[in-house]
Amino acid sequence: MIILVVNTGSSSLKYQLIDMKDEKVLAKGLCERIGIDGHMDYKTDAGTVFDKDVALPDHGVAMQLVIDALTDKEHGVISSMDEIGAVGHRIVQGGYLFDKSEIITDEVEAGIEELCTLGPLHNPPALVGIRACKKVLPNTPGAVVFDTTFHRTMPDECKYYAIPWEYADKYHVQRYGAHGTSHRYVAERCAELMGGDPSKLNIITCHLGNGSSISAVKGGKCYDTSMGLTPLEGLVMGTRCGSIDPTVVSFIYEQTGMPVKEITDMMTKKSGLLAVSEISADCRDICDAAAKGNKKAQIARDMLLRSVKRFIGASAAELGHVDAIVFTAGIGENDIELREKVCDYLGFMDVCIDKEKNDCRGKEVEITGEGSKVRVFIIPTNEELMIAKDTQALVEAM
Repeated sequence: MIILVVNTGSSSLKYQLIDMKDEKVLAKGLCERIGIDGHMDYKTDAGTVFDKDVALPDHGVAMQLVIDALTDKEHGVISSMDEIGAVGHRIVQGGYLFDKSEIITDEVEAGIEELCTLGPLHNPPALVGIRACKKVLPNTPGAVVFDTTFHRTMPDECKYYAIPWEYADKYHVQRYGAHGTSHRYVAERCAELMGGDPSKLNIITCHLGNGSSISAVKGGKCYDTSMGLTPLEGLVMGTRCGSIDPTVVSFIYEQTGMPVKEITDMMTKKSGLLAVSEISADCRDICDAAAKGNKKAQIARDMLLRSVKRFIGASAAELGHVDAIVFTAGIGENDIELREKVCDYLGFMDVCIDKEKNDCRGKEVEITGEGSKVRVFIIPTNEELMIAKDTQALVEAM
């Protein structure tokens, strides 16, 4: 089966076409600046076929251009749309309604729409993507894979906040987590690389990027994760503040009169590494500036390191013993110094890495050092493959 995986943002549409026979990516690319002016890139095994500005007034037009590229006589990878067996969509927030991946129905769409209050930045554009695909591929089944479902296995003491039940129950206020598709992939891949039974392994998965989260995976299931009701809780991130004293919100409101929504936007889009460094949300820029003696950049760097160490330590305490730690995503896969400093700190857990093996970027490699009681891996994440696998299983079971 050939599956088209779609990941829709408010002004973007990321895609991959995967042949599940051998899990080969036939083509992939990105449509961005949708509704603004438009840009599209398209890659196959041969490399980048094109990377150009193109009018993208809405997601429907973007989806049609993706299909046109995939079926083009000169550089297409399939002869017609009929070869696409299904479309798999990434949905960030499945909330309290979905505990597994689903075939798209009117009821499922309505549920995703209901959850827009919990995922206001992510669920609305995902719905746009679903509807654009249905318009272009009306006879092709679709499925949705939720980032939150992996975290639905968290026990109650990890899931709930210590607030009155009347609010928790009525408004579904609880910890949902995020990046679940990534955490699930790297945890499963880590167990495979270790040659062990996932149900007998405790693994800490560190998805570190512009948005970051750490999960404690116990016996193949999520026991706890750093993100909460929204992706704002947890580690210090590119533009997000991470966990803070909740009264910071009311204090800023009382001092400035700034509406709560604006304060939330500030904490989501204008805080984190960007706010502390006053330079950039990108770790590479911050590292360069810190190396040149910029104090605020160094503080931002140190805050990131502290938060990663803190949540790994907390996860280790919850799991009781740790068999492996995995680094993934943009920072996790590429920041050599961060991995080294974090693992040096974890020496009290008998964690040791091989610094020569750690001297790499974006590769799947075990970096465990001699004498380490915990194995350490770099595993590039592959959310698209997980979405494709779930989609295939759902469609074949129809």
